[in-house]
Amino acid sequence: MADSGAEPGGLEALTRAAAGAAGRGLPPVHLWNPPYCGEIDMRIARDGTWFYRGSPIGRAPLVRLFSTILRKDPERYVLVTPVERVGVSVEDAPFLAVEMRVTQGERGRQIAFRTNVEDWTAAGPDHPLRFETGDAAGLKPYVHVRGDLWALVKRALFYDLAALGEVREVDGVRMFGVVSQGAFFPMQRADELDAA
Repeated sequence: MADSGAEPGGLEALTRAAAGAAGRGLPPVHLWNPPYCGEIDMRIARDGTWFYRGSPIGRAPLVRLFSTILRKDPERYVLVTPVERVGVSVEDAPFLAVEMRVTQGERGRQIAFRTNVEDWTAAGPDHPLRFETGDAAGLKPYVHVRGDLWALVKRALFYDLAALGEVREVDGVRMFGVVSQGAFFPMQRADELDAA
């Protein structure tokens, strides 16, 4: 928290700064190194909902704007503008993959995902898929969006993704996974899948 106990900048100031930084495409947040101004009472919930001071941010364009200035620093997630950097809380992944498209291209099958903030990401060598073991829900798939920001793939899409799976050998182990843009992304050992 900021030393004064007051929230740095506030939502209105952050919105103005973000809008000023926005132009064509994504702002170059990876190049900005403004001073850290403390935490802001903003949280991105597990389901992709953005909250400010405990209330959901209902305006999709505002959430989209904030998503363009989100960055993962080594110690925390931050919203960053050319003049300030403030910490935000993220419960799981900052984005949620809500739509999936499968197409054929030069490098074979391409699996692309749309996030809850309207980013499209095609899984492949530059945007890998990763699979983590969840608590009760089994495997949790994530797709890399940009920087060190990932999107949790919605459960319904995970079943569609698993339907595209195949078995390949990886380092001498038979693995079940999916291919996109020529890259194979293992989900789990094939013998574990057979046992289930």
